[in-house]
Amino acid sequence: MSAAVPLRLRSSVVLVITSVIGLLMLAWPLLLDVDPNAERVDPPFLFLLLLPVILGVVLAELSEGGMDARVLAVLGVLSAVNAVLRLLSAGTAGLELVFFLLILGGRVFGPGFGFVLGCTSLFASALMTAGVGPWLPFQMLVAAWVGMGAGLLPRRVRGRREIALLTVYGVVSAYAYGLLMNLQGWPFIAGIQVPGQDSSELSYVPGAAVLDNLHHFLVYTLLTSTGGWDTGRAITNALAIVLLGPAVLVTLRRAARKARIDPAAVPR
Repeated sequence: MSAAVPLRLRSSVVLVITSVIGLLMLAWPLLLDVDPNAERVDPPFLFLLLLPVILGVVLAELSEGGMDARVLAVLGVLSAVNAVLRLLSAGTAGLELVFFLLILGGRVFGPGFGFVLGCTSLFASALMTAGVGPWLPFQMLVAAWVGMGAGLLPRRVRGRREIALLTVYGVVSAYAYGLLMNLQGWPFIAGIQVPGQDSSELSYVPGAAVLDNLHHFLVYTLLTSTGGWDTGRAITNALAIVLLGPAVLVTLRRAARKARIDPAAVPR
């Protein structure tokens, strides 16, 4: 049997480069060199427009690495189920079931498959929930990291220890997803300090030191996201993995065997 989506050297390099570029795009408020007296701050829109193109290149590269009809069938089913789960939960108070199946899918089928599943799941669910917007490429990328990270967890852990490991990962990834998604939109939601006016502890301050803006961002995230949406997402992930994880893992591994996909294959 072969891996669901083999990560060869070239594919791995493309993935790493894409992840670095995506992280830089997410962190633009902390990295952009802005005149402190500027009355308007624009994000690097040119680079933001490149993100969907970059994701397309990565998906094409991963597909070229050996994503056959059996893998595409499994990917299509899991993406559709994830889209429906997100539609049903709708993210109310952070109750998002999409990440539960994404984590288990990445765990069983590997990091390459997890990355692709994160992209396709968020894209399909955005179409179903009318959630298409400039934030979508970032949601796809960060969800792809969640799925890929699940595939990179230690393989030899099984049984109750595996459920415990996935539960901890589900909680950590829930907060990480919220943190990263807040970062790219923080200046527009919390406000940008205008020269000559007082700013709150949440505002983005153009030209301020990175640590100062980072402090403002962390306070903003703590007050607006961590205690609500992110905690709700973390609890949902943990409960779903503990209650449904064992049965879903057995089902996914049985599907992998029938499709002749090796769930324990090591990326080459």
